[in-house]
Amino acid sequence: MSKWFSTPMGRLRLVAFVEGISYLVLLFIAMPLKYALDMPTAVRIVGAVHGALFVSLCLALLGVLIGGNLRFVRSVLVFISSLLPFGTFVIDRYLREWDERPTA
Repeated sequence: MSKWFSTPMGRLRLVAFVEGISYLVLLFIAMPLKYALDMPTAVRIVGAVHGALFVSLCLALLGVLIGGNLRFVRSVLVFISSLLPFGTFVIDRYLREWDERPTA
């Protein structure tokens, strides 16, 4: 767990994981509550949290890109994966691999 905080790539993976969970909560819990049970407050709260986490993910991704830990094309793949449900969990495997071999 300490590696998650000790490297820029580790911090990106952590933020991506938490952002991915917030995205799933928004899609599969808050949105159904809004439309099935007429509870729009759930989307407002979870949506705001998810938005903040998404911005944090983008900043962490930018930091990794500027720091030279990730190539531009791979950064674009990470960004696109963050837009898809379950995408951050799929790309995490590659992020872990790229962290071990950053410029391969």
